[in-house]
Amino acid sequence: MGVETSALGIAAAVRDGSVPAVTQIAAALERANAAAELNIFTRLDAADALAQAAAVDRRIASGGRVGPLAGVPLAVKDLIDQAGLPNTCGGSFAPFTPAADAPCVSRLKDAGAIPIGRTGLHEFAFGFSSENPWHGAVRNPIDPTLSTGGSSGGSAAAVAAGVVPLALGTDTGGSVRVPAALCGIAGLKVTHGRGSLRGVYPLAPGLDTVGPLARSIDEIALVLQIIGLHDPLDPLSVDMPVAPPAAPRPIAELRLAVPHPWVDTGYEPRVEQEFAALLETLDDLGAKIDHVIIPETAPPGQGLASAYYEVAPIHRARYLADPQSYGEDVQQRMEDALAVTAEQYASALEWRTQVRRGLEEHLEGRDAIITPTTAAVTKPIGQEMLELTTGAVHYRSPLSHFTSLVNNAGLPALAIPIRGSGLPPVSLQLIGSAWSEASLLALGRGLESVEVC
Repeated sequence: MGVETSALGIAAAVRDGSVPAVTQIAAALERANAAAELNIFTRLDAADALAQAAAVDRRIASGGRVGPLAGVPLAVKDLIDQAGLPNTCGGSFAPFTPAADAPCVSRLKDAGAIPIGRTGLHEFAFGFSSENPWHGAVRNPIDPTLSTGGSSGGSAAAVAAGVVPLALGTDTGGSVRVPAALCGIAGLKVTHGRGSLRGVYPLAPGLDTVGPLARSIDEIALVLQIIGLHDPLDPLSVDMPVAPPAAPRPIAELRLAVPHPWVDTGYEPRVEQEFAALLETLDDLGAKIDHVIIPETAPPGQGLASAYYEVAPIHRARYLADPQSYGEDVQQRMEDALAVTAEQYASALEWRTQVRRGLEEHLEGRDAIITPTTAAVTKPIGQEMLELTTGAVHYRSPLSHFTSLVNNAGLPALAIPIRGSGLPPVSLQLIGSAWSEASLLALGRGLESVEVC
């Protein structure tokens, strides 16, 4: 008897009793142990996961109701609270042990999902490589010499390696979409204020979001329905209903905007080539492709101040007391964060408003703004500089170029791999207006249906 690997297939098999939840979870734990060299997990929680699975099987056997994710293995980023499990945040400090699950975790568990382990990340989610000095580098299942990207690198790797079909990550400047891109899977950054941030260790609260990683849009959509609900106990959560999943959008109906000067940047050569080829394919399939000028997407010089001013108070006391307990790259970023002034932050907040207004203006009458997710998809572990069409740059620049602006605008974005674009595949980013996640997912389904993505 085979074991299903998709979230929808697993849940169906568990509900009809053909493959018990215990079998599903045991298989996922076995896959996790077989992939140990990738350093995906900071901790596996086998005993509790198997106990939860047995409880699901007992409920089904007694005729009880189970949720839509019954028996589905889940991986959780190791800065999201799980009751009774140490939360390391990827740091060197002694972990804290929360008494309760974060709502994003409890909601998935209520739907039947079973967390099997906590995934590695960039230290305190403050970076884009997941090459962690305290817990080791998370390695890319496509090629273990390559970075997964970050900061949710372990969550992306867990899905890409086939250990679990679903994982939770966080996205403050691209930390769901960047690892999704480098690992060749899908990832969703939700509108800021969608769902709950309670029980999630903050990086920059005005930008932070929680989002799913999966191999298919249908799986992403199912998780969104569960975790995207309002949390009245979270002051940053907005009471905005989650629209039901929509049918795939026919490509010939689409109108998409290619934003300049945003896309006029340095690239890993094949990213530029594959993105151009994709635009041609969409045009051939009848989509309307508009090349538009959005001045607000020009390099602003304010993006770092926008995030760093919010990062500083979270870490200031601990960092000043013991800077050597932070990794070298985070030390440098903390020094930069501590130097940001209130005046610079105020200016950055004005810029955030301008960016959102500029993007929203060009989304009127269009389905999405379309860019690559990252300007490079190949980042060797331990290598700081990447060679682009415009010369060598630090890896953070091409990895965050297309993602961080979206966080500053507060808008949703979907990262999805372009089919047939090599390994790692080049990733496409679709950006929508506020609260338009369901529409973005319908667009993604349309691209999947014609085997473009």
